[in-house]
Amino acid sequence: MKSKKLAHIFYQWEGDILVLNILGTPSAKRDAIGKVKAHQLKVSVTAAPVAGRATDHMVKFLAKEFGVSPSDFEVVYGRMNINKQLRIKAPKKLPSCIEFE
Repeated sequence: MKSKKLAHIFYQWEGDILVLNILGTPSAKRDAIGKVKAHQLKVSVTAAPVAGRATDHMVKFLAKEFGVSPSDFEVVYGRMNINKQLRIKAPKKLPSCIEFE
């Protein structure tokens, strides 16, 4: 039987900072927040994976989804990789798979 805590292993709160583990999909048909896969939240973006542009596009897309400015994001790692960790300062909105704590 799985614990409910395991369902939230792809993110954690550090005060008002949301730390989010992402599995990115570049060159997708549309920008979208997908389902949780293992320890990551799937996020698809239309941008091609060239010189970090897909990550930059993802930050802009997620900024709208979380109700903050792109400057409120920090890419901890994965700017040039599909596996990423983002820190989001004081998000105003959350997707249904994430809870305010």
